[in-house]
Amino acid sequence: MEVAAPPNAIVVFGASGDLSRRKLLASIFQIFAQDLLDERFYLLGCGRKKLSDEDFREVAQQAIRENISHVSAKDLNTFTEKLYYIDGDYSDAAFYKRIKVRLAELDKKHKVPDNLLFYLAVPPFLYPTIVEHLGSSGLACPEKLGTKKQTRPERSRRVKLIVEKPFGRDLKSAAELNDNISRCFNESQIYRIDHYLGKETVQNILMFRFANAIFEPVWNRNYIDNVQITIAETLGVEHRGSFYDKTGALRDIFQNHMLQMLALVAMESPASFEADHIRDERVKLLRSIRPFKHSDLNNIFVRGQYCPGSINGQKVIGYQAEPGVDPKSKTETFVAAKLFIDNWRWKDVPFYLRTGKRLAHKDTEITITFKKVPHSMFALAGLDEMPPNVLVLQIQPEEGISLSFQAKRPGSKICMSTLTMNFHYKSVFLVDMPEAYQRLLLDCMAGDQTLFARYDGVEIAWKLLTPVLEAWEKEGSVPYIYPAGSESFAEADKLIESDGRKWRRLGGL
Repeated sequence: MEVAAPPNAIVVFGASGDLSRRKLLASIFQIFAQDLLDERFYLLGCGRKKLSDEDFREVAQQAIRENISHVSAKDLNTFTEKLYYIDGDYSDAAFYKRIKVRLAELDKKHKVPDNLLFYLAVPPFLYPTIVEHLGSSGLACPEKLGTKKQTRPERSRRVKLIVEKPFGRDLKSAAELNDNISRCFNESQIYRIDHYLGKETVQNILMFRFANAIFEPVWNRNYIDNVQITIAETLGVEHRGSFYDKTGALRDIFQNHMLQMLALVAMESPASFEADHIRDERVKLLRSIRPFKHSDLNNIFVRGQYCPGSINGQKVIGYQAEPGVDPKSKTETFVAAKLFIDNWRWKDVPFYLRTGKRLAHKDTEITITFKKVPHSMFALAGLDEMPPNVLVLQIQPEEGISLSFQAKRPGSKICMSTLTMNFHYKSVFLVDMPEAYQRLLLDCMAGDQTLFARYDGVEIAWKLLTPVLEAWEKEGSVPYIYPAGSESFAEADKLIESDGRKWRRLGGL
């Protein structure tokens, strides 16, 4: 049974921005509509844009209707009555004093005494400025509630901070960002959000592995031949051109989403289903990834950049022609890599990871290919080489699980083919899959850090990848070119085919 959130006050910096309109407001409304949000709740939006409370409520109603198909007018009005707005300059100390006064008024009005959540839905360069002012204004530190004269004991207000990725651009900037935040917030207050960890199939990896006796005994080098993790998008950079051109696929997707999924697939069993136990094992796994030797980078990583092509029959421009992108940009829109995990369980099992924009299909999945049977008793019938069993965890666009295996078909005595068992979340449970932000926001309000990144994990990921970024920059590495709408391209294929394997075709279950 889902646990409802306790009383909460949420302060969103960047409340009039794109992330709030596309994700946050609709997700919080969904939590409210499912009766998982306490009546003692309110949201204070903060931004540079001048809006009244009523203006902000209209923005919120429009955003919610655009992102949710069926909305009760009564619920929508009741929810937006709890939304407020205050505008100001993020670098102005007086702005935070006004926020503090407004919070005191709203705390009293809505009877929210304990939990205060700050959400930084702003560009990362603003994080240090906002965090510093939250600290100097006293908003970051737990505030004492109650006095000795009162009958109830004195207690501290619980203050939390949600930080959106990217958590830095490299190891140095990630360390600097953490230093800035940790001056005002301790690690137990910080929720580094990676929305992939909120997806149902990603969460299901732990249950699938550790709640079923038939899978865990074969989840190792003795039975698994290789693991593939794919995040493929048909979209280009859209309105994010100027941001993406300074970021690239390795920073934008690989460093966070892909390594976090890798950690869940490959980690050891936690002692219990508690946040720190699970995060300890994720971090331990990341520490076990074999470091990349500079001399081997060309055999480990492949970079690509899309050029003009077509998606679903529609012509699209190349990356260098996208608005905000340098016409001579060397930024990668595709990365493929071959990783090894140096521990007892995964010794010499290759993990192939790839992510790219403007590919043929939208597809995010984890594919576990098992080793072939060591000896075929059906060789005389021409079946001396049989396909391996393949387990696919499909994350998007449709969430589900499939398992392929060999079985007899009706007909002659030896008539065999590959059959696939499919499980689709939506068709089985007959509900729309919840937005990942719903899960993460509800967990944060409840104080559960299980699905959030811890700083040591962020640091290890950057320590692993920063030398790759530095080598590309120092050597002036130029990405390979692939036409938009491609399934793959020759150099990316060579990375896996040189090992006698192939990428699984894009397209999902």
